[in-house]
Amino acid sequence: MGHVRTALYNFLLARGTGGTYILRIEDTDVERSTPESLSAILAALRWLGLDWDEGPDVGGPCAPYLQSERYDFYREAAERLLESGAAYPCFCSPGELDAEREEAHRRKEAYRYSGRCRDLDRGEARRRMDAGEPYAVRFAVPEGDTAWVEPTQRGRVSFADADIEDFILWRRPSVAEGHPLYNFTVTVDDVAMRITHVLRGDDHISNTPKQILIYRALGHEPPVFIHMPMILGPDRQKLSKRHGATSLAEFRRLGYLPEALVNYLALLGWNEGTERELYTLDELTAAFSTERISNTAAVFDYDKCRYVNGEHLRMLPPEERARRALPLLHEAGAVPLSMIEDGDGWERLVEIIDRIGDRAKLLSDYAFYVRPFYLAPMKDYAPEAVKKVLGKEGASTLLTVAKGIFEKTDFEHDALEEAFRNRSEELGVGLGKLIQPVRVALTGGTVGIGLFETVVLVGREETLARIDACLGFIGG
Repeated sequence: MGHVRTALYNFLLARGTGGTYILRIEDTDVERSTPESLSAILAALRWLGLDWDEGPDVGGPCAPYLQSERYDFYREAAERLLESGAAYPCFCSPGELDAEREEAHRRKEAYRYSGRCRDLDRGEARRRMDAGEPYAVRFAVPEGDTAWVEPTQRGRVSFADADIEDFILWRRPSVAEGHPLYNFTVTVDDVAMRITHVLRGDDHISNTPKQILIYRALGHEPPVFIHMPMILGPDRQKLSKRHGATSLAEFRRLGYLPEALVNYLALLGWNEGTERELYTLDELTAAFSTERISNTAAVFDYDKCRYVNGEHLRMLPPEERARRALPLLHEAGAVPLSMIEDGDGWERLVEIIDRIGDRAKLLSDYAFYVRPFYLAPMKDYAPEAVKKVLGKEGASTLLTVAKGIFEKTDFEHDALEEAFRNRSEELGVGLGKLIQPVRVALTGGTVGIGLFETVVLVGREETLARIDACLGFIGG
């Protein structure tokens, strides 16, 4: 979800300022980057409504947008840095570097590369490179400080260059055959793609001084950096699966609306200075400003996210709610598709969705409320309902009374409600006590939309059949 919020904030800034929103795929990690993962990224962003101006599937003036296809750019930049002396070849073997680490550990010091290859004669270094000796490319970190100012509540950030080791730009065995590393590739791409603003999580802050040094060594001023606060779980620890859903795919399967997730994620680290909680994507675009981005961690409140989703559900007309819920209803086995294929079937589903009203907070919630209108409990009653309702003395008598009312009364909401009220007064029992076993007989549980709305939608014949089945269950 942190990655999704990052994509969202970049989108809002680009759209709100008339900028260009670029989707670049950092796929130089061959093992983790697959065609399937790329398709998943594209599909997820499109589902959220975050369309891009340039990217791997739409092209653009700075193509290609897959880093795996940009190695020639990186090689050229690496050679420029080597030629200028801003970087140097490091011939230290893995064994030599391990020995340095062990020595630092023995002295109980934090390890930093010794810089032993930094002062090699440049001519000798070039001869060794040309001879095919394995090497990495390291950046020669200068003396001084590296600072930048963020147009957010974070303000000025500064790092002492003395605390930054000569970091690797390109992994062994050489520029021709090795692999460029993250800080180098993103900086080269930012220069080539004329990036003006970079919004990302504050776990990247330690990367920023390194990237600024590379920008300047390449002869370019860095873009505006904005680091957003981390998203934490309710216990203020890093958000993980122990807290609940953490990926966009999981939230989608649970029945969250994309517009609701966009709304909620936008508020995790930003607000426009009001108590307002509900926004459309267009409203967020108009209101968003980097100055209102916080520098303190945001807590992902699952209850609040569910509430926001419920409010967005309420904004949709019943037809749209039914359309979006249908795939989840079918997946849950709550609605046989054969029962809604004709026009009347669809209209009935829309009416049921409308009657459910605010009870559903997620699209997946509809399965619970909709199922009884299409599928009889088949004696699969909730254990608590059996214990608290059907297991009570007199339950079968009350069901028999209700059956008589359904047989003799017009099958219309108000007429049924009046008949039940009159009969409950005659028997000297509360209306709720008379209703409850009927609800269990019809739905299998004790929660649902109004009983008389339910029975009208279920129909007289099916209502009587379910009561008979329940009487048989009690008697058995």
